[in-house]
Amino acid sequence: MMKGILDGCLLAIIKNKEVYGYELAEKLGEYGFLNFSEGTIYPLLLRMQKEQFVTSTLRKSTAGPKRKYYSLTEKGEEELERFTERWYHLQRNVNNVLNHETSNQKELGE
Repeated sequence: MMKGILDGCLLAIIKNKEVYGYELAEKLGEYGFLNFSEGTIYPLLLRMQKEQFVTSTLRKSTAGPKRKYYSLTEKGEEELERFTERWYHLQRNVNNVLNHETSNQKELGE
């Protein structure tokens, strides 16, 4: 379950600005995802690149070797929209379960 969610989160972060792998790990940490390292992120980025959701560009770094920066493609933006729709649907349904609400109760106004 986390894999699909992490993909969507990575796409959302990349949509906001071009980022490199280590920076993605830092951003995830800032949002509370503390258990993800670059070793977790790079295989996902590679797959997303193969699926043409992201592209990458090597750029000089101020410290050390060149960095691979990732940006979202049009296909990636479409995937992010689909993820967002699925996420809100899942969130609503989980909240219904946690609050013991059924669709019948909502229809009856209970």
